[in-house]
Amino acid sequence: MALFDLPLDELRAYRSRSAEPADFDAFWTATLQEARSHPLDARFEPVPTGLSTVDVYDATFAGFGGHPVKGWLVLPAAAAAPLPLVVEFLGYGGGRGLPHTHLLWASAGFAHFVMDTRGQGSGWATGDTPDPVGSAPAYPGFLTRGVEDPESFYYRRVFTDAVRAVEAARSHPLTDAARTVALGTSQGGGITLAVAGLVPDLAAVAPDVPFLCDFPRAIRLTDRNPYREVGLYLNTHRASVERVTRTLAYFDGVHFAARGTAPALFSTALEDQTCPPSTVFAAFNSYAHDDKEIEVYDFNGHEGGGPFQEAARLRWLPQRLPASA
Repeated sequence: MALFDLPLDELRAYRSRSAEPADFDAFWTATLQEARSHPLDARFEPVPTGLSTVDVYDATFAGFGGHPVKGWLVLPAAAAAPLPLVVEFLGYGGGRGLPHTHLLWASAGFAHFVMDTRGQGSGWATGDTPDPVGSAPAYPGFLTRGVEDPESFYYRRVFTDAVRAVEAARSHPLTDAARTVALGTSQGGGITLAVAGLVPDLAAVAPDVPFLCDFPRAIRLTDRNPYREVGLYLNTHRASVERVTRTLAYFDGVHFAARGTAPALFSTALEDQTCPPSTVFAAFNSYAHDDKEIEVYDFNGHEGGGPFQEAARLRWLPQRLPASA
């Protein structure tokens, strides 16, 4: 598919029409307060992997509702002093997979925490975290689970898990809380933006081709899943457009971006029909911190920059980290 969205000069000026709920901050403050009423109970169990350059820990912590959420903590072997920390969130349908697939950041000298995404982990990588919360009728996938009400929406649980993942990773004695970075690709990029808006003291964030942004445009512009799940749900639930629109506004990356307090490196691809570039630019253009950059891949789809974006992150992130204590 050739270019299908706005021209690049218009993308750089584009602003979302997503209406921010008046109680957006109150909603998220109450949600996180409830989650923090449960002990974090962060645990790190050593895992034998046969890898000689890293030490791996099977992590468990209490997320939304106190539910146990899994993750991996990967450290450079024999690390002795607190390390800068990368907390990574995963793409749609995937779980934390196997430890040997997460070697990049430990190889660069970071502590690397990978959060498993509740209820996912059967699309392209295995997961180990169930979602014990039920849902009203939904279109297959995750994007319409509980979508008639912000209180019951699936991503309320996921975004809360993500904030708690940062807290859990920071609780390990070999991670440096002051040098914490959040990043992810696609769904992971959308979760990263939520964390950017909900955790005020990150050192940097790097959302790559982020999903979950500018819902009013996204669900009407592309017929690719996952956004198409919303249209197919409303195709059947025809009286629910207003309720669904209201719910999605509480989870729109545009509104979290407006609260971002850390330097940010975004990326987008101009042939991406899964997360159209205008939806990514909507979040980028709203991002509140002055130190923000966006890598644009002219002839790529949802794969975005792939290893080129990884290289860009490796160049960019160390320059944003404060000196170690």
